[in-house]
Amino acid sequence: MNSMAANLTLTVHLLTASLICLYLAIALIKFLQKCWLTPLRIQRAMNLQGIKGPSYKFIHGNNKETFKMIMEAQSKPMATLSHDILPRVHPHIYSRLNSYGKCHLSWRGSIPELYITEPELVKELLKSNDGSGVFPKMTSRERKKNKEDFLIKLFGDGLVTSQGEKWVKQRKLANYAFHGESLKSMNQAMIASVVNMLERWKQFEGKKIEVFEEFRLLTSEVISRTAFGSSYLDGEMIFDMLKKLSALTSRNTFKTKFPAVISKFWKTADNIESDKLVKGIHDSVMEIVKKREEKVLKGEANNFGTDFLGLLLNSFHDPDKNNRLSEQDLIDECKTFYLAGQETTNSALAWTVLLLAIHPEWQEKARREVTEVFGNRNPHSQGIGRLNIVSN
Repeated sequence: MNSMAANLTLTVHLLTASLICLYLAIALIKFLQKCWLTPLRIQRAMNLQGIKGPSYKFIHGNNKETFKMIMEAQSKPMATLSHDILPRVHPHIYSRLNSYGKCHLSWRGSIPELYITEPELVKELLKSNDGSGVFPKMTSRERKKNKEDFLIKLFGDGLVTSQGEKWVKQRKLANYAFHGESLKSMNQAMIASVVNMLERWKQFEGKKIEVFEEFRLLTSEVISRTAFGSSYLDGEMIFDMLKKLSALTSRNTFKTKFPAVISKFWKTADNIESDKLVKGIHDSVMEIVKKREEKVLKGEANNFGTDFLGLLLNSFHDPDKNNRLSEQDLIDECKTFYLAGQETTNSALAWTVLLLAIHPEWQEKARREVTEVFGNRNPHSQGIGRLNIVSN
C-alpha cells in the first residue's frame, strides 16, 4: 500500500511538473513569436516595399534611442522662438524623417509604428469611412489582451481609438452634438467663460501670467458647460484625474513593457496609480450621469437634453439593444471628449497667442478686424464668419 501511494504521489508530481513545463514552453513560444519573430517578419515585409527605419531591437524596439533623443532635446531651451518646433517636440521623428524618408517604420516596444508625412497619403487615410486610418487601432480582443496599456486606460474604446461600425456610430453622435446650428447655440456659454477669464486677468495687469494654464481652465469650463451641461467645478475632479493619467501615459510611452503573463502577477507603481485614476474617473463621470438621469426621473426635465451628454444618455437608454451604448462605452466617450476636447483647444489657443506675440504686425491686423466687425460688442455667430484674418 505504501509503495502504491508513493508511486501515485510521484505520478501526480510528474504530471504537475510536466504541465508547468508545458505551460512555460507555450508561454515562451508566444513571447518569442510576439517580441522577436513577428517584428522581424513585419520589418522584412516593409523593407521589401521600400519602407525603411531603425532596426528592431529585442523587446524594447527603438524605445531606448527614442527616449534618449527626447531627453536630450528637452534638456536645453530653444535657441530662438520659431515655427521650426519638430526637432524640439518630436526629435525622434525629425531625425528619422531625415534618415529614412517621409514614410518610415519605427518600433515602440514590439509594436510597429508607421509614420506617414506625405500629404496625399495622409488625405487618403483621413478619408476612411470607418475611422481605421485616423488613429492606431486595436480589435476588441487585442484591447482586452493589452488592457494594461496606458493609452487604452486613457482613451478606452472611444471615438479616438474605436473602428468599424462602432466608430461610425460614435462619429454620428459627435456630429449631431456639434453641428453648425448646435455650435451657434453654444456661443453665449463660450463668451461668458471668456468674459470671466478676462475679468480675472485684470488683477494681473502689468504682471506675468501662465497663459497655458489659464487656457486650460477656460477650455475645461467651456467643455463642461457646452458638452456636459455642468459647471467647471463639477468636472474639475475629472479633468484633474485625466491630467494625471495623461502624464503617466506620456511617462510610460517609451518604456519597455513587461509581457502580459508577468503583468498579471506584478504591477509597477505607475500601473497601480493608473488603475486608481481609471476607477476614479469612472465613478466621477457616473455621478454626473446619474444627476442628469435623476432630473428626468423626478420630472424636473422632459428628456436628457440635446448636448453631447444628453445624446449619449439617449443612446445609453435606447430600447433597441443593437443601438444601445454600454456603461463602459458611455464612460469612454465622455473621457475622450473631456480630454481630447480640452487638450487640442488649449494647445491651439496657446500656440496662436505665441505666434501673435512673435508677429505683432499680425496681432494689430487681427485687433483691427475684430474692432471693425464687432466694435465694443461681444462676438456673435454672424460676425465670426466675417473674420478672415482671425479665421485663417
